[in-house]
Amino acid sequence: MNYFEYSIVYLEGARTAEVFFAPPVKTAITRSPSYAVITPPSLLIISDVHRKIDERKPDLIITDITMPGMDGFELCSKIKEDERFKDIPAIILTALSDPHDVIKGLASGADNFVTKPFEEENLLARIEYLINDRDKPRCISVPKNIEITFNGHSYSISSDRRQIFNLFLSTYEAAFHKNRELVNAQNELRELNAKLEASNKELELTNVKLEAAYQDLELNTVELETANRALESFGYTVSHDLRQPLNIISLHRQAIEIIHGEQLGEGKKIVHEIANQTLKMCDTISSLLDLSKLKHSKPESEKVDLSCIVNIISEELKMTMPNRKVIFEIEDGLTVIGDSKLLRIALENLVGNAWKYSSKREETLIAFGKTVFNENPTYFVRDNGEGFEPLESDKLFNPFERLSKEHEGHGIGLSTVHRIIKHHGGHIWAEGEPGIGATFFFTL
Repeated sequence: MNYFEYSIVYLEGARTAEVFFAPPVKTAITRSPSYAVITPPSLLIISDVHRKIDERKPDLIITDITMPGMDGFELCSKIKEDERFKDIPAIILTALSDPHDVIKGLASGADNFVTKPFEEENLLARIEYLINDRDKPRCISVPKNIEITFNGHSYSISSDRRQIFNLFLSTYEAAFHKNRELVNAQNELRELNAKLEASNKELELTNVKLEAAYQDLELNTVELETANRALESFGYTVSHDLRQPLNIISLHRQAIEIIHGEQLGEGKKIVHEIANQTLKMCDTISSLLDLSKLKHSKPESEKVDLSCIVNIISEELKMTMPNRKVIFEIEDGLTVIGDSKLLRIALENLVGNAWKYSSKREETLIAFGKTVFNENPTYFVRDNGEGFEPLESDKLFNPFERLSKEHEGHGIGLSTVHRIIKHHGGHIWAEGEPGIGATFFFTL
């Protein structure tokens, strides 16, 4: 911050002083009840300075280095050139960032330095010291002017020994304070380094723990993948091997009907039930095999007309129950890029579920269309069927998880849909309300 005012301290009567100041100096000086404050002129002209000093008869002058029109050194020099004012002690406020400042201070006739930022206690002590020191005898045993050269610059020094002593004493004191600040900063830095080293050790320990945990996770992942492959292989083998005995049971059931059909009587119901359960078992096995194959199959990339597929599925469902009142609302022209066979399986399951779980309605409404969700094209299958509790929506896509036991099924259909959609890089979710219906959304 630059201060464009100068400061003059007066002693009047019982150690009362009036001060011309830079703003932070005012704050420090006015804390003492011995001092009163007068605002200096806004423009600094040496004739005005001489007139003000001559009017007020100050006991001490405080000036900043940065001044309008001239710097503090020049101001101090101009004041000291006047025989009337040369014995008034002068303090220069400076950061002492340049060694030349000390020499310039001597050349200007300054009596003391106060470094910025200054400590209030130190500033008041300097003021008191110089005011008390001003009437002490001066030693004039040095030449009137001493010419010195420092770093290629020449200076003319006219200060007496006491001024030189006071100036260098204040310089030493400033250096002492700076050194103390450096020591404090060094101690703080040492403490920070100690904390940093402790933090680094903690971080290293944490990294070791994380690395161990990561290795455990990798090992668990490998074991889990191995177990999943073994389970899938086992499921595929079991499903495949079950088909042959089921086919044999189905053939024997047909032979019994052909050979002993007329003699079965009420036993025909049992034979028919065997046929139904065998067929259901075969469907379950087929679904398991399809689900297992999806894990390792890569979807084809072709243009697929979803609207056309849903239209075909709706006609097939209507043929199974021609007397049922069902309205299909199918948006035309919905095409995507994907695997037509896999997407047909997904839509068969979604539309088939909508058909199944709305069967108790006097009039069923099933809709297929497109909307936008998070700026992505999103497709949906909606029905006005039984619906489901919203909190149970996450269970819908788990294998063998069935929310309703009133309808036939093996609990694999939606798991298959989930895997197909995931294979296409998409996402599927459901919304529902009991007694209102359900909507399944998916992206591709």
